[in-house]
Amino acid sequence: MGALDGQVALVTGGGSGLGLAIVKRFVAEGARVGVLDRAADRLQQLHSEFGASVIVTPGDVTSLADNERAVTAVAETFGALDILVGNAGINDNRAALASMPADRVSPAFDELFGINVKGYLLGAKAALDSLQHSAGCIIFTASASSFHAGYGGALYVAAKHAVVGLTTQLAYELAPRVRVNAVAPGYMRTNLSGIAALGQGASKTAAVSVADKLPLRQEPVADDYAGLYVLLAARETAHVFTGTVLLADGGLSIWGPGQWTRR
Repeated sequence: MGALDGQVALVTGGGSGLGLAIVKRFVAEGARVGVLDRAADRLQQLHSEFGASVIVTPGDVTSLADNERAVTAVAETFGALDILVGNAGINDNRAALASMPADRVSPAFDELFGINVKGYLLGAKAALDSLQHSAGCIIFTASASSFHAGYGGALYVAAKHAVVGLTTQLAYELAPRVRVNAVAPGYMRTNLSGIAALGQGASKTAAVSVADKLPLRQEPVADDYAGLYVLLAARETAHVFTGTVLLADGGLSIWGPGQWTRR
C-alpha cells in the first residue's frame, strides 16, 4: 500500500525538476495526478511515461481560467481532487536591485510575482471548492529564501517570503476543512527559467558539485525532497500539519550564503 492510495492530486509546474519528482513519487505512492505546465513537450512525455495515472493540461499558472481548466480536467477524469501542489516558479538569478534597469524593475516584479505568488493564489482559488468537498490539502513550494537573504535576488527572496505568508494565512482561513502547508527546499540543481523581462535565460545554478559547501557534504537532488510532499499530503498526518513550512535545506541556513564565497 502507498501513503497516497486513492488520492487525486494536481501539481503545477509538474513537467520538470522538483515538480516532476513530486509527480513520480505521488504516482509511486498510489495517487492519480493531474499536471498543469506551460511546456507541451514535457506534458507529452509525462503522458507517455505514466499513461492513465497522469493527465496533463497545458496552461499558464498566472491565468485563473487555465487553473480552473486543470482542476476541472482532474475532477472529471478521476472523480475528485484531494491535493493541490503549487510548485511552478521562475528564478531571478540573484539579480540585485541596483543592477536592474529602472524601466525593467516593474515588469520583472510582475513576471516573477505573477508566477511564484499569484500562480499559487489562483491555483488555490480554482481548487478550493473541490478541496473543501474532499477535506483535502494544499502544499506550496517555498524555499530557503523564504527565511534568509542571499540565496536569491531581491525579487525571488521577497516572493518566497510571500509564499510563507500565503501558506499561513490560507491555513488560518481554510481550517478545519482544508490543510495548507509548504516545503522549503534548500540547494538543488535546477532548470528554472529566469526573468524574461531582464533578458535572463535558465537558472545559473552551478553545473558542478557543491557538496563541499554544504554542512552535510551531500548535494540534494529533487527526488530527495519529494517525500516531504507525501508526508504533508498523507491522510494519516491530516490532524498534525497545517500552517507548517518544512525547512529542508540540509543545514544550509546555519552557514549562510557567505559560506559560498568564503570557501
